[in-house]
Amino acid sequence: MAQTYREEIDARRILQIRSICRELPQACGDFLQHIAVTAGTFTRLAYALDLRTFFSFLHHERVAFSETRPILWNDQDLARVTPSDLTAFTEYLTYYFRDEDAQNPGDLPKATVNHERAIKRKLCSIRSFYDFLFRAQRIPSNVTLLVPLPKIHEKPILRLNQEEMIRMLNQAETGEGMTQGQRRFQKLTAKRDYAMLALFLGTGIRVSECVGLNVSDVNFEENAFLVTRKGGNQVVLYFPPEVASALAEYLEERKEVETLPGHEDAFFLSLQRRRITQRAVEKLVKKYAAIAAPLKPRISPHKLRSTFATNLYHETGDIYLVADVLGHSSVDTTRKHYADMTDQRRRSAARAVHLPETTVVSSPPLPLPPEDQNE
Repeated sequence: MAQTYREEIDARRILQIRSICRELPQACGDFLQHIAVTAGTFTRLAYALDLRTFFSFLHHERVAFSETRPILWNDQDLARVTPSDLTAFTEYLTYYFRDEDAQNPGDLPKATVNHERAIKRKLCSIRSFYDFLFRAQRIPSNVTLLVPLPKIHEKPILRLNQEEMIRMLNQAETGEGMTQGQRRFQKLTAKRDYAMLALFLGTGIRVSECVGLNVSDVNFEENAFLVTRKGGNQVVLYFPPEVASALAEYLEERKEVETLPGHEDAFFLSLQRRRITQRAVEKLVKKYAAIAAPLKPRISPHKLRSTFATNLYHETGDIYLVADVLGHSSVDTTRKHYADMTDQRRRSAARAVHLPETTVVSSPPLPLPPEDQNE
């Protein structure tokens, strides 16, 4: 039986996790196996990558750990990590080089720059790993708790306004504002790109959900489609008539494409006649956003999701509906990511309440005090 797209991605991640674990202490593999019941492959891979960065730092940057390769470290070696090591690791994360980033032998690796949110996530991964060791009584204490996590400074969430949405969709449909080279590709992918952007803006799905969409998942009679959420849960979402029209037009064109084996059911195809990749979709959105919203350089598929969420909230005022459609397990997550929703309601309160006009006759101004003779 052929694997589904989700199963293929999970299998690929599992192999990547195993490959990384071959470089790390045995305890890392024990930890990742321990959380396999509650964490998906994406989360476990993120943990594995963060652990690899940490142990590479210890081995190459800290003298106390330089003599032996991390794969040979036991629990006693792991217990030797100090708050000083962790503080140095926090600073290291702001700018470092990774050998695995070099494309060819002899190439210089690219610099990796992390900001406070990425640094905090990596430190949380190390904390979770040491918490596992401590709870399993494999180390005497969890030293990571002695090092504070960086404070996160919230930034305003980027989203498109109505005019920018219109420009982006127009560009996908007509190629207006593009270079001659961009237009050559745009003519080949116009219906696909328009349908994809309309789907993001009309339903708020994640980029991974868009890439994993199958032809058999879409029901045009109900204007609905089946989407696989993070964690593997499946839910039926509905799309408006404008999105239905865009999807139907693209699907008619797609029927003429002879797909590569294994990609017959993929809804969105690349020019190579295979399921489009997540990276390709991200580049596609960035390309159109650069013209439609030049002052917002960080527009991504997730920002289109934010645009949908904000529009839905402004139309309904129902934060619980927004959370449900986005697939958030807690409404607090929705409030955190779309904080200006509540700000918009506060502004409406100021417009709704008016003070009554007063009828009291104003009193004449008081006389000024006499000048001080001593001045």
